[in-house]
Amino acid sequence: MSKTILDLIIHYEYVGIFLALAFGLIGLPVPDEILLTFTGYLVYLGKTGFTLTLMSAFLGAMSGISVSYFLGCKLGLPFLERFGPRVGITEQKIEKSQLYFQKYGNLMIIIGYFIPGIRHISAYLAGIAAMNFKRFALYAYSGGLVWSFTFIMLGKGLGRKWRVVEQYFQNLGLYAVVTAGGVVLLVWLFYKIKMRRA
Repeated sequence: MSKTILDLIIHYEYVGIFLALAFGLIGLPVPDEILLTFTGYLVYLGKTGFTLTLMSAFLGAMSGISVSYFLGCKLGLPFLERFGPRVGITEQKIEKSQLYFQKYGNLMIIIGYFIPGIRHISAYLAGIAAMNFKRFALYAYSGGLVWSFTFIMLGKGLGRKWRVVEQYFQNLGLYAVVTAGGVVLLVWLFYKIKMRRA
C-alpha cells in the first residue's frame, strides 16, 4: 500500500480514513480493501475506536459513491471513457461493468463493492442509467456498510498478520475475478428464488 495513504491514516485517523475512501470510490487509485484492513489493525492496536473507524469508513464510502453517481448523471459515459483510463478504469472494465449492471442491476451495486475495479464504476453506471437516487442510495449505502464492516473486522481479527490481505490483493488475478463472479451469480440466483417464493 502507498506509504502516503498509510501516513494519512496514521496522522489524521478518522478524517484520513474518510478522505482516502471517498477519493478511492470516486476512482483514484486507492487500495480500498487494504486500507480498510489496515484500519482494522489500528483498532486491534487500540489506536482508534471501532465505532468511529466504521463510521468514518462508511461515510467516506457513502460520499465517494454518491459523487460517482452524480458524475454519471451529469457527465455520462463519454466522460468515463475519456478520463477513466487515467485512473485505471479501462475500457475493458467499463464494458464488463456495463454487462454486469445490465444483468444484475440493484444487486450489482451491493456486490460490486467486493469486486476490485467494478465498485468504482457501478455508481457511474447507475447515474448514467438515470437510476432513481433513493433506490440507488438504499443499495449503495447498504453495500458500503457491509463492505466496510467486513474488512475492518478482518483487519481487527488478523491483528499483526493484516498484511496477508495486502499480499492477497497484490496477487489478485483471473482466479479471484472468476471466484468473485461466481459469488455474484450465486447471490443473484438466491435473490431470484427468494423473490419468486415471496
